[in-house]
Amino acid sequence: MPLADIDIKFIPGVGPKKADLLAKELNIRTVEDMVRHYPYRYVDRSRFYYVHEISENMPFIQLKGQILQFNKIGEGRSQRLSAIFTDGKDTIELVWFQGIRFILDKYKTGITYVVFGKPSFFNGKYNIPHPEIDLPSQLPPLEQMGFQPFYNTTEKMKSGFLNSKAIQKIMQGILPFLQEKIPETLPNYVLKKFALMNLTDALTNIHFPKNNYALNKARQRLKFEELFYIQLSILQQTKWREQNLKGFLMSKVGYYFRSFYHDFLPFELTNAQKRVLKEIHADVSSGKQMNRLLQGDVGSGKTLVALMAILLAVDNGFQGCIMAPTEILASQHFETISTLIGDIGIKVALLTGSTRTKEREDLHAALQSGNLNILIGTHALIEDVVQFKNLGMVVIDEQHRFGVEQRSKLWKKNTQPPHVLVMTATPIPRTLAMTLYGDLSVSVIDELPPGRKPVQTYHYYENKRQALNGFLYKQLKAGRQVYVVYPLIEESEKMDLQNATEGFEYFKASFPDFKVSLVHGKLKAAEKDKQMQLFASGQTHIMVATTVIEVGVDVPNASVMVIENAERFGLSQLHQLRGRVGRGAAQSYCILLTDYKLATETRKRMETLTRTNDGFEIAEADLQLRGPGDIDGTQQSGMPFELKLADLAKDGKMLEIARNYAIEVLTPDPKLEKPENHILRSQLKKLKTNAVNWGLIS
Repeated sequence: MPLADIDIKFIPGVGPKKADLLAKELNIRTVEDMVRHYPYRYVDRSRFYYVHEISENMPFIQLKGQILQFNKIGEGRSQRLSAIFTDGKDTIELVWFQGIRFILDKYKTGITYVVFGKPSFFNGKYNIPHPEIDLPSQLPPLEQMGFQPFYNTTEKMKSGFLNSKAIQKIMQGILPFLQEKIPETLPNYVLKKFALMNLTDALTNIHFPKNNYALNKARQRLKFEELFYIQLSILQQTKWREQNLKGFLMSKVGYYFRSFYHDFLPFELTNAQKRVLKEIHADVSSGKQMNRLLQGDVGSGKTLVALMAILLAVDNGFQGCIMAPTEILASQHFETISTLIGDIGIKVALLTGSTRTKEREDLHAALQSGNLNILIGTHALIEDVVQFKNLGMVVIDEQHRFGVEQRSKLWKKNTQPPHVLVMTATPIPRTLAMTLYGDLSVSVIDELPPGRKPVQTYHYYENKRQALNGFLYKQLKAGRQVYVVYPLIEESEKMDLQNATEGFEYFKASFPDFKVSLVHGKLKAAEKDKQMQLFASGQTHIMVATTVIEVGVDVPNASVMVIENAERFGLSQLHQLRGRVGRGAAQSYCILLTDYKLATETRKRMETLTRTNDGFEIAEADLQLRGPGDIDGTQQSGMPFELKLADLAKDGKMLEIARNYAIEVLTPDPKLEKPENHILRSQLKKLKTNAVNWGLIS
C-alpha cells in the first residue's frame, strides 16, 4: 500500500488522539506526511566522549560511566538534585531542578549508565542539566546509533506527549515501511546524471543517518527533488502559456506614445528605462501575452515606464489600468500621471474606496464606452461592477501586497487575458526571482534618473541625539523637511522602545520653531491623508510616522530620514524607508538610530546599509541574514509547492542547476509524455493535487 494511503494513527505509538494532534498542528495525516517531516538538526551518538573532551562548541555529548553519589541542595521549591558522575577518569556534575524523587528512585550509584545531554558551563566548570540516562542494554549497539534526529514540535504537541523524542520513536516505528522499496519519484536518468541517492535510502538516512556522508547525500537528493519539481511546474506552465495564450497585438507606436516622448517627458529617459521599454514593446508586438516583472529601487522611474507601456496600449485601441495596494499610492500615481500627460488628450480616472457614488457611476459608464483610457485604483478595480470596454494592459504595483486570487480577477476583465506588467520596488534576490517569479520575464531598472544624488546613510547610537538634533536644525533652517520613523504605535511592555506618539511630543518640544505632524496606521484614512498632504505641501516640516510611509507620499523637498530603533527593522524595509528621501536634487541623508548594545546580525545590517545603496546587494544580504521565509512579500505562498528542506538563501547554485536541467527536459517534451518522463508527469500531478494552481496567473 502506498505510504500516502496509510493513516498515521495505525503506526505504533500514535493512535487516534496523537494522530488528531499531528493533523491539527503539523498537517500530518499519513505515513508519507510523517516521513516528509524532516529533522531540523542531529546529534552524533555514534561514539562516547570523555569528560576532559567537553568544550563549549559541543551542543550535546554522550558519556558512559557510573554515578558516584547524589546530593540534595536547598529547600522547598528552590531545591535541586546534584549527582557526581565519573567516566572512569574524570567527573562531571549532573543536575535536576524537578522530578527529584523520580530520579532518586530510578537511578542508583555503582551501575553503568549512558548519559546524554547538553553541557552547561557554570562557576568555572561543566555540568549537564536534566540529562537522558539509559542502561547500555536499552540502547542499540554504538555503531547503529548514528545521528539522533531532532524534530520541530509545537507547545500543544509537547503538552500532548509529542516532543522531539516521541516523534523520533514514531519514525522508528515507520522504519519497516522505509526498508521496503518506496516508489521512486525521479527517473533513473536524473539519478544517474547527478549521482543522487535513491528515494528509499534518502528517506531512511534523512531520519537516521549512519554518518555525515550518508546524511549529506540524503539532503542533496531531497533538496534537488524539491527544487527540480518547482522549476518543472513553473516552466511547464510558462511553455503552455506561450503556446496557448495569444496576446493582444500592439505593434503600432502611435500618436500618444510619440507625442509624450517628444513633448511631455520631464527629462531624458535613462538607458535602463529605454532598455525596459524595448523589452516591453518586443513582448506586446509578438502576438504572445506579456507577463513581465519590473524591478527597480524607489525613485528609479518605474511609474514613467508603466505609463509609456499603457500609452502603447492606448495607441493600439486598448485601455490600461494600474492597481496599487493603498489609497495613498493610488492617488500618488493618479496625480503623477495626470501631471505627466497634461493635455495630451487622454482621459485618466482614480477609483478607490473613497470614490463617491456619483463619480463611480460616471466612471463606470466612461469605462464601458471606452471614453476612459486609463483607470488607476486600489483593489476597488477588481469589483465585478468595474467593466472595461477593451482592457489590454494591466500594471500591478507592489504586487506582493495583493493576494493571487485578488490579482486574478483583473485578468478576467477581458475575454482574452491582457498584457501584464508587475512592478516592485523591493529588489528580489535572484534565487527568489527564479522560484516566486520564475514564469515571468524580468526587467530591471538599475539606474537613477539624472540629477539624483545617492542618499548618504549614517549609523548613530542613542547617545548622539543632541548632535543629531543640531544637524536636523540646520537642514530645517535651510528649508528642507524631515521624516522620523518609529517601529511601534503605542507602548509595548515586551519591547523597551520609544513610540511614535512620544516621539511626536519630543520633536514638538525640541523644534518649537517648526511644525510637526503625526501619521500612524490607527488614524482614519481621511486624517492620515490630511497629515500627509500637510507635509507634502510644506505646511508641516517634520513628519513623525510609523512604517505607513514605506510606500507612500512623494516629497522631493524631504531630505532627511531618521529611523528610530533601526535595529527593529529588516534590511529591505530599512532600504525602502530610505527611498522616501533623495527624490529631489538636494543631497539627502538617512540616519539609523540604535541602542549601543546590538546583536552581531544587527550590526551587519547597519554596516550593509551605510556601505551601499544597491537594492539588489541589500536584498541578497537580507536573504542571507534572515532566510527567505521572513522577507516581505517572498513567503512560500508564492511557490507552487512548499520547500521542506531546500533553502533559497543557501542552495542558489543547486536551484540554478535544477532550473537549467528542467529546461533541458521540457524543451523536447513539454508535456512530459515520453515513457522515461512518466514518473515526472505523475509526481507533478500528485504535487499539484493539493495546491490551488495559480500557474497561469502572474
